[in-house]
Amino acid sequence: MTSNINRPTWDEYFMAVAFLVASRSTCLRRKVGAILVRDRRILATGYNGPPSGFPHCDEIGCLREKLKIPSGQRQELCWGIHAEQNAIIQAALFGVSTRNSKLYATTKPCITCAKILANAGVDEIYISEDYPDEFSDRIFSELNIKVSFIPKPNVHFLDYQESK
Repeated sequence: MTSNINRPTWDEYFMAVAFLVASRSTCLRRKVGAILVRDRRILATGYNGPPSGFPHCDEIGCLREKLKIPSGQRQELCWGIHAEQNAIIQAALFGVSTRNSKLYATTKPCITCAKILANAGVDEIYISEDYPDEFSDRIFSELNIKVSFIPKPNVHFLDYQESK
């Protein structure tokens, strides 16, 4: 018996989850979501935003906008923590190993996140949006961390019809 249910592939499913996670971001410039996966199981999620308890940018404004800092420069001048970093932090807080995991991220990681992901044992990365950072490209290439593009998912599979 074959099913006529239109199910997403695993990659579509995990990327859709990453976009859903990104919807929690309060960043005024770019909402990013990331999830760490191993053996088709979600280990941890993260989105970009300030440390817990710190005011969000939608409340206090964007420091980077105020200082007129272009995207991709002076990353340390931001109240936010990147989505990839938050996913790894969440895994660490709950004692979950990230060794041999895959990252699904809405946007390609920057150089700082690339270094952290490499040392956290992430060995594959899937992205939907590029980010111009030649240094993260070099880290991934030198360390044989595979980076693959997955189009932003069409959430048509959420429009299911209940069986009668």
